[in-house]
Amino acid sequence: MQADRLIHEFTEQSKRILKDNLTGIYLHGSSVMGCFNPGKSDIDLIIVVDRPLSDSVKRDYMDMVVGYSASGPAKGIEMSVVLRKVCSPFVYPTPFELHFSAGHLDWYQEDPDDYIRKMNGTDKDLAAHFTIINKRGKCLYGAPVEAVFADIPGCDYMDSIRYDVEDAAEKITADTMYLALNLARVLAYKEDGLVLSKKEGGEWAVRNLPAKYCPLIEDALREYCENAEVVYDENLARHYAEYVLERIAR
Repeated sequence: MQADRLIHEFTEQSKRILKDNLTGIYLHGSSVMGCFNPGKSDIDLIIVVDRPLSDSVKRDYMDMVVGYSASGPAKGIEMSVVLRKVCSPFVYPTPFELHFSAGHLDWYQEDPDDYIRKMNGTDKDLAAHFTIINKRGKCLYGAPVEAVFADIPGCDYMDSIRYDVEDAAEKITADTMYLALNLARVLAYKEDGLVLSKKEGGEWAVRNLPAKYCPLIEDALREYCENAEVVYDENLARHYAEYVLERIAR
């Protein structure tokens, strides 16, 4: 299913299931940052509600989300449901009512009741998602962005994106493309205050980091943007991660 059609149908079904409890649906991530690639991307959504969801509503909603995720881009749908009261004034780490991404599919399919009971808590990633919504996001339905989301303190955004790459030195050889580009955008925010996509982060790194790391970053960009088959230099990838993490920590 084409992404635009999927997003439209997802929005209509959200309205049907959540009814008057739905504050709004907000699109963020690559879909609003000019780098969506069906072969590499997911569709990133934040759903804001006024009141907590019952388990029966969560079950209906998850069945809908899983169905559309399976017919979407390669990585499906990633979404979180949050209460409006944690968006303004902003709460960090941010509580959530429900979450789904492709990595949780097996758990939900094997034991949906267990999933619904346990898939709640707090998520540091939401500070980064809310920041993107504030700066570049799209309201698909409901209250305007500025009426729902407070400004996110820079220290919370930095903590959120740094948390996402803190183990990059150990993991970069297993997920080189993702971590190479994410490290770059964390450093771009730390040093230049820029809120960037993965693609923009990689382009910033090519302009601003030592030339010896450019082949690695350019390979990551080719894999991310063009679905290129890439064989990475693992030693270079480890050195790159250590170098960028050291600059982030300064």
